[in-house]
Amino acid sequence: MISIKTKEDIKKIKESCRILATIMEEVKKMVEPGIKTCQLNRLAESLILKYKVKPAFKGYGGFPAALCTSVNEEIVHGVPSERKLKEGEIISLDCGVIYKKFYSDMAVTLPVGKIKPEITRLLKVTKKSLKRGIKKVRPGNTFGDLSNTIGRYAKDQGLGVIRELCGHGIGKELHEEPQILNYGKRHTGFKLKEGMCFCLEPMLTMEGEGIKKAKDGFGFETDDGSISAHFEHTILVTESGHEVLTDLK
Repeated sequence: MISIKTKEDIKKIKESCRILATIMEEVKKMVEPGIKTCQLNRLAESLILKYKVKPAFKGYGGFPAALCTSVNEEIVHGVPSERKLKEGEIISLDCGVIYKKFYSDMAVTLPVGKIKPEITRLLKVTKKSLKRGIKKVRPGNTFGDLSNTIGRYAKDQGLGVIRELCGHGIGKELHEEPQILNYGKRHTGFKLKEGMCFCLEPMLTMEGEGIKKAKDGFGFETDDGSISAHFEHTILVTESGHEVLTDLK
């Protein structure tokens, strides 16, 4: 069952998302050559404490941190460590918080200093694929419409689509129904209804689409070593369209 959020639920989810987006803006500012990924996590954890919310990821399935830091070929769920970021790399920051029992979730991929033009393009296309998927969010469309839009645009741009990981519903649980693939057929799956809340999160690569478990036991990375980007927003279906809850703009 896909839950429909009440007005009171939505108020809490919106505040959860607003706090998360505020925290992520601060963490993003720290990304530069020489910074350790564990330092990014420490900042995220201190801000979570400051805003009096709880980390959504820490302890989830045994995950040891509040922030996922996935570098280069790492797709998602990278564990923060003593690793220092280097000029020319990219890093995906993925975080979630819990406010009054309601979850929020978002991710962004950032350049570390100056990066190659083809990697800049990867980031732009991945971000645009998310925007295109979001534009399709309105009552009456299906989840297949969203999946198809994301995957078709990525393929048209010559990029690989990670098929074994996906977006998800969100609310009183971090991962609720439905699972939302980044590829699919139009007019398939459940129809979107006002009050649904979910996360879209395209994960695209420079080349292949295969994945493997990272050595840390939590992360996933491309099995061919190709660079991967990841963007994610929490979205609410409204009466006439949608609202992107993790966007401060």
